[in-house]
Amino acid sequence: MIRFDDLALFVRSAALGSFSNAAREVDLLPAQVSAAIKRLERELDIRLFARSTRSLRLTSEGEQYLPYAAGVLQTLREGQESLRQDPAGLYGMLQIAAPSDLGRNVLLPWINAFHRDHPRLNLRLYFSDQIADVFKDPVDVAFRYGIFDDASYIALPLAPGNHRVLVASPDYLRRHGRPGDLAELARHNCLTFVLRGRVYDKWLLFREGEKREVPVSGTVISDDAEVIRRLAIAGEGIAYKSWLDVAQDVLKGNLELLLPEYQGESLPLSLVCPHRRQLSPAVQKLYDRVKTACLELQQAYLCRAAT
Repeated sequence: MIRFDDLALFVRSAALGSFSNAAREVDLLPAQVSAAIKRLERELDIRLFARSTRSLRLTSEGEQYLPYAAGVLQTLREGQESLRQDPAGLYGMLQIAAPSDLGRNVLLPWINAFHRDHPRLNLRLYFSDQIADVFKDPVDVAFRYGIFDDASYIALPLAPGNHRVLVASPDYLRRHGRPGDLAELARHNCLTFVLRGRVYDKWLLFREGEKREVPVSGTVISDDAEVIRRLAIAGEGIAYKSWLDVAQDVLKGNLELLLPEYQGESLPLSLVCPHRRQLSPAVQKLYDRVKTACLELQQAYLCRAAT
């Protein structure tokens, strides 16, 4: 008889490409995971993985079986959650992924408030600048920036009008002056970021339909969005950030909008999940709460930009 624990270890080993990594997630020894996979292979009478001393990959039979195994586990979890549902509130587990800066500084207070309203709902939060794969990683939903035209995803819009903005701290502006136009950015220390190995040192800005690509440079480059935000607040330079990431800092006076007549590149925020069946009551309620909060911040931007 197939054990559900063995199925779960098979799915995680396939996602992580390693028995050791799968074992580490559930506090087992790699040999125990290997034994579970061998047990499953005996039950199925097929070979799921091609193993060597340096690599682990799915066989063609393993690739064919993987979506069925994942589907069984998902169905079991949905059944468990449906049994726990009652009018008193939300139950079960909700696993959420988000970019680090957005997750820690924007989403976390909203998620905390949501959790206070539904204290019997268990949450697992994964905040990282590495983009979560909602098909392979152990997450139910992910907050993502960008435009999604992949039909395999379900993307619910949260802040379709969000875009990047130029910001700097009052202290930096006192010491170095406020740029009066885009050309003046060249003489300022601009805090550039790295994403997937690419340095973003050409900032796109738009005004009345006209697109400008502005080369910038600075003394600090980072692949951590939170580091760029903190450096900007500390007065180390000008940052080019998502409005949602810096909105609270602007509203509190820690940062100021620069050249508000220009808008940076579009950066819509969506809630992404792989299947409609994962739009559980918990996901829907979280989506509604975050969408309302995002709308408030977008309205705040319009007010700031108009002044």
